[in-house]
Amino acid sequence: MKMQLLKDKKVLITGAARGIGKAVALGMAAQGADIAFTDLAIDEQALLTLEQIRSLGVKAVAYASNAASFEDAHHVTEQVVKEFGRIDILVNNAGITRDTLILRMSEQQWDMVLQVNLKSAFNFIHAVTPLMVRQKSGNIINMSSVVGLSGNAGQANYAASKAGLVALTKSVAKELGPRGIRSNAVAPGFIVSDMTDQLPEAVRKAWTDTIPLRRGGTPQDVANVCVFLASELSSYVSGQVIPVCGGMHT
Repeated sequence: MKMQLLKDKKVLITGAARGIGKAVALGMAAQGADIAFTDLAIDEQALLTLEQIRSLGVKAVAYASNAASFEDAHHVTEQVVKEFGRIDILVNNAGITRDTLILRMSEQQWDMVLQVNLKSAFNFIHAVTPLMVRQKSGNIINMSSVVGLSGNAGQANYAASKAGLVALTKSVAKELGPRGIRSNAVAPGFIVSDMTDQLPEAVRKAWTDTIPLRRGGTPQDVANVCVFLASELSSYVSGQVIPVCGGMHT
C-alpha cells in the first residue's frame, strides 16, 4: 500500500471550489487528508469539487463563507472543529484581482483586494491560532504570488496584498514557532487556468518567453509544493516563501 504523506490530517482551505485551491484540496486528499473548504457560494462547481474529494476516500465538507469577514472565518473554523475535532493545516488561498493602473484605481478596487486577499488570511489565522496552540502543533500555508515579490504594473492592489501575505507569513512563523506551529507561503508565477486561457495566443506566448522553463505552471505544480509544506517532509521549513514560477522570479 502506498504511503500517504497526510494520512488523517485535518485541512481547512479557503476559496477552493476551483482553480489552485481545488488542486490543493485534491492533492492533499490524495495524500489521505480530510478536507474542509470554503467558497463564497457552494454552487454546482463547489459541489462537484466536494464529490471529487470524497471519491478519493476521505471526508470532505464545504462551507459558504466570505473569507474577508472576521465573523464568518471564526464561525467556519468552529464548524470544522465540530466536524473534524481539530485543524492541522490551514491553507489561506481565497483571492481576487481587480487589475487596473493606479491612476484609474478606485478606492473600492483597492479595499476589496486587500480585504479578500490579505485580511482573510488574518481572519483565519486568528481563528485557528488558539486551537493550534492547544494542540502544540499546526501548519499554515499562505498563497502569495511572484508579483508580491517583484511588483507588477497594473496590479498595485494585488501585489500589495500578496506582499503583505509574505510579511504576515514570516511574522506568524516567528511568533508561533515556539508553540510548534509552522508558517510558509507559496508564490505562484504564471499559472495556466480558465482565466489565462482567455488571453490571446500572442499574449500567452510573450508571457512564456519570459519564463526560463518556457511554459506556464499548472494548478497541480502549485498543489505539489503545498503538499510538501503540509507534510513532515518540510518539518524544519518555516517562515519561507517558495516561488513556483518556472524560474521567472530569480
